[in-house]
Amino acid sequence: MSKPPSRILSAASLLAVASLSAALSACYVVPIDPRTGQGYPIQRADARGDTPPPASVTVVTPPTPAAPPAPTVLNARLYPLNTQANKGGLLTAVVVDNNTGRGSFTLSYLGDTMQGESTRVDASYAAFGRIYNEVLGLNQRSFSGRRGIANAYGGKGVNAQCEYLITGPGIGTGACQFSDGARYQIHFGS
Repeated sequence: MSKPPSRILSAASLLAVASLSAALSACYVVPIDPRTGQGYPIQRADARGDTPPPASVTVVTPPTPAAPPAPTVLNARLYPLNTQANKGGLLTAVVVDNNTGRGSFTLSYLGDTMQGESTRVDASYAAFGRIYNEVLGLNQRSFSGRRGIANAYGGKGVNAQCEYLITGPGIGTGACQFSDGARYQIHFGS
């Protein structure tokens, strides 16, 4: 005798549900921390039903980024080389090297504060040596050290163009030509 189709279907459904329940009975859901992708720790209750205090958590802070190098201050003395420069006398200048290849250049000349910038240049900078030649004469020179150029302008309309070589920590030499004809030789260092 055959069973009605509804009984076969319900027996098959019952068997499927029972099989699925048996298969999933060993699984459980673990919450996942979205920041780390790791499961949250499971806290178990003790015999009294109390939940123990959470385990200590180690907080890892990222290292602070390295600070950029502090600017280097180079003090310079400018010695007069001609009659026009003698009117200004011995000058002092400050070059602030921002360690980026650029910096600021400040000096006082005939009561005028001149401000400008300095830039390091490499050996392929074709114009380097022009100021040296105009200020110190056409001599055969070999340039060794870190090369730089500096320009400054004052409110009275005078400007300065300089070239320099840094040959050691805070030590070097250079030459400056001013638009009024003054010529100076530079010495860096304290």
